[in-house]
Amino acid sequence: MKHKKKENQATEYKLSWKDEYIKWICGFANAKGGQIFIGIDDNRNTHGIKNASKLLTDIPNKVRDLLGVIVDVSMKQDGDKEYIEIFVESYPYPVSYKGQYHYYRTGSSLQELKGSALDKFLLQKQGKKWDGVPAPYINISDLDPLAIQTFKQKAARKQRINADMINETTPVLIDKLHLSEANYLKRASVLLFAKDNEKYITGSFIKIGYFQTDSELIYQDEIHGNLFDQIDKTIDLIFTKYLKAKISYEGVQRIEKFPISHLAFREALINAVAHKDYGSNNPVQISVYENKLMIWNAGDLPQDWTPETLIQKHPSIPYNPDIAHVFFLAGLIESWGRGIDKIISESVSYNNVKPQIKSDNGIWVIFEFNESDILRNSIGGAIGGAIGGAIESPNKLTERQKEILEIIKQNNKISYRAVAKSLDINVSTALKHFEVLKEKGVLVRIGGTRGYWEIDNDE
Repeated sequence: MKHKKKENQATEYKLSWKDEYIKWICGFANAKGGQIFIGIDDNRNTHGIKNASKLLTDIPNKVRDLLGVIVDVSMKQDGDKEYIEIFVESYPYPVSYKGQYHYYRTGSSLQELKGSALDKFLLQKQGKKWDGVPAPYINISDLDPLAIQTFKQKAARKQRINADMINETTPVLIDKLHLSEANYLKRASVLLFAKDNEKYITGSFIKIGYFQTDSELIYQDEIHGNLFDQIDKTIDLIFTKYLKAKISYEGVQRIEKFPISHLAFREALINAVAHKDYGSNNPVQISVYENKLMIWNAGDLPQDWTPETLIQKHPSIPYNPDIAHVFFLAGLIESWGRGIDKIISESVSYNNVKPQIKSDNGIWVIFEFNESDILRNSIGGAIGGAIGGAIESPNKLTERQKEILEIIKQNNKISYRAVAKSLDINVSTALKHFEVLKEKGVLVRIGGTRGYWEIDNDE
């Protein structure tokens, strides 16, 4: 008789028994459980076994001794042929084979988990996520007060935390945000607030490149710092250096039309940062071409999900729940699994182009440009300026820098923090723009802390 079930995540056929198949039992116990049939070939034809009665005793005893788990072993009949069925339950804790925890059943094969995949599996069995693991080599003094202040400002504007938390000391705030455990800071607190998170977590930055072809990189940038800084700086860089806007006018008002929606890109970037698998040691990567922009982050979809699941109504299952919680309080994300829906709806509303969502060795969000929005000139972009245009003068100001100058013209004693608050940007981002303006000779500081700003009259 040919058995109906094909080999899959929960079914395995073996022609005869070998003790090494206890690895397969270990793999099933570590995954979703399943059945192993002994005496049936890969084509699902029953051949039977001669020692079925002995195996009924030997197999459960050997499994118990080697794995420390109990399996249900029974003898089945197919005509005059006897075969064995081994039923394995899924276990809530990691099961080891000879001291090794890396055997895991996936699809119709036995996988040996290694590296970050093994770490992820072990944490999952303990009910933990990567960002919730304590980091023993960092303390409160390693956190950046400016990053803490940035979070407080964003959270205060969104009114998602109690007002009294705004005035709490950093240790108390970290504790109330559940970013510490057993007197240790969690990895999430390192990524969110550390002065140098890459000292502790390799690859915790963002890489941007402009490509003429897949193999021809024209120029690139890396964005470092805490996650709030990375998001602000990346958005600013993408829309000042990597994408060029089409300019039009409505009366005297200047209208800039970029090839992708600012809001859709912002949402996609925040999703990539919040849901990245930081255990992979790979940075978030943004590839810009003449006709598209691609965002990639290392990570996996929740079990049994596909990219189509993301597009439909779905629950919120954050890859890094501690990071996602802080992002929610700061108003960067919502808590209802609407991120992908917002990316698509904002993009379609902006230029009627639906982004592609792919799961292929990580998660991809791909924004293709409308043909009418593609600006083609030299080399697809200006190395010192914006994509698609002629090379700009190194002294040319970005739109953000022009906005800062306009604010200073209204109040030449204004502080970095006040400018940052006015523009709703990070304080460190504002400080960087001020430094650039000073380097270009556009802005001069007269006096010390009680002094004022002077703008070059030629600007």
